[in-house]
Amino acid sequence: MPSAEDTSVPSGTTLAPHDAPDGARTPDVAPTRRDRIAAAGSELIGGPLGRWAVPGGSWLTPVRVIALVAIGMFALGMVQKLPCYDWAWFRGASSQYTRACYSDIPHLFQARGFSDGLVPYFDRLNGDMDYLEYPVLTGLFMEVASWITSLFTSGDGDLMGREQAYWMSNAAMLLVCAVIIAVCTARTHRRRPWDALLVALAPAFVLTATINWDLLAVALTAAAMLMWTRGRTLAFGILIGLATAAKLYPALILGPLIVLCWRAGKWRACGTALLGAACAWLVVNLPVMLLAPEGWKKFYTFSQVRPVDFGSFWLIISQRTGAFAGDVHPVNTYSILLMVLACAGIAALALMAPRRPRFAQLAFLVVAAFILTNKVYSPQYVLWLVPLAALARPRWRDFLVWQACEVMYYLGIWMYLAYTTSGDAHKGLPAEGYQLAIALHLAGTLYLCALVVRDALLPERDPVRADGADDPSGGVLDGAPDVFVLGEAARHRSEPGADEAHGRPVTWGRDAWGHEGAPEDAGGPSGAEDRHGTA
Repeated sequence: MPSAEDTSVPSGTTLAPHDAPDGARTPDVAPTRRDRIAAAGSELIGGPLGRWAVPGGSWLTPVRVIALVAIGMFALGMVQKLPCYDWAWFRGASSQYTRACYSDIPHLFQARGFSDGLVPYFDRLNGDMDYLEYPVLTGLFMEVASWITSLFTSGDGDLMGREQAYWMSNAAMLLVCAVIIAVCTARTHRRRPWDALLVALAPAFVLTATINWDLLAVALTAAAMLMWTRGRTLAFGILIGLATAAKLYPALILGPLIVLCWRAGKWRACGTALLGAACAWLVVNLPVMLLAPEGWKKFYTFSQVRPVDFGSFWLIISQRTGAFAGDVHPVNTYSILLMVLACAGIAALALMAPRRPRFAQLAFLVVAAFILTNKVYSPQYVLWLVPLAALARPRWRDFLVWQACEVMYYLGIWMYLAYTTSGDAHKGLPAEGYQLAIALHLAGTLYLCALVVRDALLPERDPVRADGADDPSGGVLDGAPDVFVLGEAARHRSEPGADEAHGRPVTWGRDAWGHEGAPEDAGGPSGAEDRHGTA
C-alpha cells in the first residue's frame, strides 16, 4: 500500500483488484513494462507492450499462450532424451550419463515388476528392493502407465521396445501434468498470468520433467494453490492430501498456512483445509495400508534407512571427511533438527514481519528448506520449487540465476556418474567437480530464498505487491486484518496511520528507469512505449 505520508496511488501504478472502482476490471500486469529481462526478451517476438496496445483481442489469451509454450518446451525435453531413448538406456551404464539424458522410468519398468505384471505394494519383488518404494498415488500412476503400455505392446515382446513404450506412456501422462502446472500457475495470480512463463520456459523444468514421476505431485500442488486462491478451502485440502499421497513434500505447505491463518484469525478456513487434506490422504492410503501393510510402509522405511546420497551438503561432508559412511541415523537426526529450526524461522517471519508475508512466499521457503536440509537431492526435485518460485519471486533475472545453478547441477550429477561408471577411462567429472556442482545448487537456492525473505521483510521490494495488491494467492488471507502478531509487526501495528489489514505501510520506489510508482527492475525502454508488442 502507499505510504502513510502520501495515500494517493503513484502515477503509472495499476490499481489492485480490491482497490479498483466497483464493476471495473483491472488489466493484467505486463511484465515487459516492469522487468528489464522480460522487456529485452520480448524483442524476439515484437517488443514490449505498447502504450496504445489493447490486450485481449485475440483467442490467444495469456493462459493459452502459456499452455502452448509449456507443450512446446516439454516436447524439446523429450527430444533431449532421444539419444537415450534410441539406445543409451539399454547399452551400457555410462552412455546415458555422458549424454545427460538419464531417466528412472524405463529402468524401473522391469526392476519394479511392471514388465511381469506384478501389482505394486501387494507383490514382492525380486532384486534389491522387496516392494515398490514410492507413495501410493505415484504407484497407481506408474501402474496406469503400464496398462497403457500393454495396450500397444505384447507381453512376450522385446523388452527394449516395451521399456520405450512405457517411457512414452509416462511422458504423455506427465505432459498433461506439465500443462496443468502451467495453467494453474497462470491463474493463481489473477492479474499476473504472464508470470507462469517462468514455469513454462524454465530450463531445469524442461530437462528434468521425464526423469521421474514428480510432476504428478507438482500438478496437484499447483491445482491446490489455485483452489486456495479462489477461496475453495476444502478443494485445496483435498488436492494437497492427494499430492501428499503422491509425494511427501506438499504436506509441508500446510505449516505456513496454519501460521498465516493464525495471524489473520482464519481458523475455520484452516481447519477445513486440514480436514480435507487428511481425508483425501486416508482415502488413497488406507486400503493399501490395511491390505498390504508391508508394501505400503516401504516408502517410509526406505526414506529412513536411505544413506547420504546425491546432491546434498551431507554428501560433501561425507566425501571429504568420511563421516556418516556406515551410519545414517546421525544424518537423519541432524536433518530433522535443521528442518525444525528452518520451520521455526519461517514461523517467526510469518508472525513478526511488518506486513503479513504472502502465502506463496512461505510455501516456497518451507519446501526450499526441506530440499536444502535433506540427505538427498535428485535433479528432478527442482520441479517442486519452480511453480512456487514463479509465485513467490516473479523476477526474470533472479529466476534465471537460480535456474543456471540448477542446470549446472543437472550436468554435474550426470558427468559425475559418468566418471564413476566408466572404469579406468574416468570419462566425466571427479568428486571435487561434483561437489562444486552441489555448492552451486545450494548457493542458487539460498540466493532465491534470501530475496524472498527480503521481500517479506520489505514489502515495497516485493514485485507482486508493488502495484498495491496484498496477497493475490492468499485466498481468505488476501486483505484480511491481522489479529495476532509478534515483535516488530506488533509495534508497527500500533503506529498511527498504519493499515490494520496490511501492517507497515509500503513506501513506493522508482523503477530501473527512474519512474515513480513501479517496483525495482520495472519498466521498459522509453522508445518501446509507442509500439504494439507482447506483454
